[in-house]
Amino acid sequence: MSSTPPSSAPAPIADFEQSLDQLESLVSRLEKGDLSLDDSLTTFERGIALYRQCQGALDQAELRVKLLLDPAQPDRATDFEPDTP
Repeated sequence: MSSTPPSSAPAPIADFEQSLDQLESLVSRLEKGDLSLDDSLTTFERGIALYRQCQGALDQAELRVKLLLDPAQPDRATDFEPDTP
């Protein structure tokens, strides 16, 4: 039985900032409205892929935090509720 090396897990988290920057750039291009329909669809598809990468990275980060808070029972960790005025 082989296990996944720990260094492979953080990759989506490490790429989060880059993916988010690319996504913001794509959104700006789409908002300008000067792309052809075909270019708009291609850009939208790439944006959806980047969004999913970002969401996956956030999910992984949340799981890592839960594991750090309670390694024995990560499902019992409670969500952080910030104080909002």
